Formats: sequence, C-alpha cells, structure tokens
Amino acid sequence: MDMDEKVLIVEGTSDRKRVKQVLNEPVEIICTYGTLSDEKLETLILPIEDKDVYILVDADDAGESLRKQLKSELPNATHLYTQKGYGQVETTPMDYLTEVLRGHFLVKQC
Repeated sequence: MDMDEKVLIVEGTSDRKRVKQVLNEPVEIICTYGTLSDEKLETLILPIEDKDVYILVDADDAGESLRKQLKSELPNATHLYTQKGYGQVETTPMDYLTEVLRGHFLVKQC
C-alpha cells in the first residue's frame, strides 16, 4: 500500500467541490453527509486507516460532533479548521482555504 495516499474528509459535495478548486494534486475526498452511524463509520474508516487522513469540517455544532466522532476512530488524522466566522467549508473564502490546505497539500496559486 502506498503510504503517501492522502484522504480528505469533508461533510458534503459542495465542500468537496470547493476544496477541489484549491487542490493541485489528486486527493481522495470523502463526504460524510453529516454525522455517521457506527456502521457507516466503520465502512468509511476501514479502507483509509493506513492512509494520511485530513479532516476539514464546518465550524458549527454538526461539524464539531462529526469531528469528535472521527477523532476517536482516526486518532492519527490531521485536523484542519475553517474560521468560525466563515462557518462552512463551502463559504470559506478561497484564499483562506488555500492557506489552510497549504503545507499539507499542493495548492493552486491564487
């Protein structure tokens, strides 16, 4: 297995679209569509346990509870944050999103 494989976990498809506009490398982006049942969590976690996992969820209550859930299942994941003021990943300004992802991923120059 290639240990350099990166996986980015976001909440929804609009988040995925937004992040893809910034990324400049192929990254597997997984959408959780909100909080996960144990069953769904297991299905999500198993294939990515050995990969380089990053978590970028909304700065709201739903995002926080999802983050807690993922933290216990993927203790080695890197947590990336948008600002509370922006609220959601999909409404985070591109330049800020680029800053958040830079250093972990190859990003496009704004």
